[in-house]
Amino acid sequence: MTDQSFRLPRFFVTAPTPCPYLPDRLERKVFTELHGPEADQVLEALARTGFRRSQNVAYRPSCDGCRQCISVRTIAREFQPSTSQRKLRRRHSDIDVAACETRATSEQFALLRRYLQARHPYGGMANMSARDYADMVEQTPVGTLVVEYREPPAEGRKVGTLVGVCLTDQQSDGLSMVYSFYDPDNEARRGLGTYMILDHIMRAKAAGLPYVYLGYWIDGCERMNYKYRFRPLEALEPSGWTRHD
Repeated sequence: MTDQSFRLPRFFVTAPTPCPYLPDRLERKVFTELHGPEADQVLEALARTGFRRSQNVAYRPSCDGCRQCISVRTIAREFQPSTSQRKLRRRHSDIDVAACETRATSEQFALLRRYLQARHPYGGMANMSARDYADMVEQTPVGTLVVEYREPPAEGRKVGTLVGVCLTDQQSDGLSMVYSFYDPDNEARRGLGTYMILDHIMRAKAAGLPYVYLGYWIDGCERMNYKYRFRPLEALEPSGWTRHD
């Protein structure tokens, strides 16, 4: 990090826990708390070195003998959707998208529960309570939005059914998709996860923001392979951010 006008944060390391992505491996993270008027600056500087945010904490994997988790970000200004991605955008073009305040709702939590039960029933968030979800959404010291994706409203209703949600951090160099979830059972809305990423890329591109941060990618981890469908992207390698076409 260079040209800093803020105080360097204090870093801590977690105790080893089972890795959620690679079998028979232990995960360890380095993290720091985000607080005060400098939180946005600190997070942006850390994001460029591979950190992610969870509530008021910025973290990055720091595992002994393993460097498999690689930060990736799509180059929004150069992104051109593939034929299948263009078809997907047209199919879901009637969805209403709204950027909302960081306030958790029971409707969002109900959708999250259905998503977790269908897609990640044994994951670390499987037993998340309504209070836990509220903390995830509302405990943010940086510029954050809740982006809601809804069906067109039925006749006589003001708003449509909620089918997708993304917690998104706004940075000076792009958008960071902190966590997203969607209706896993709506056959008419297949590909919603991809559509939400495409929507963020197009919005970043329209705003002149260079990147959309997609989190970590692990070579050989099937559940993360989708991120490489949003090229060109950059991966944070030991030599720095490296372009992949």
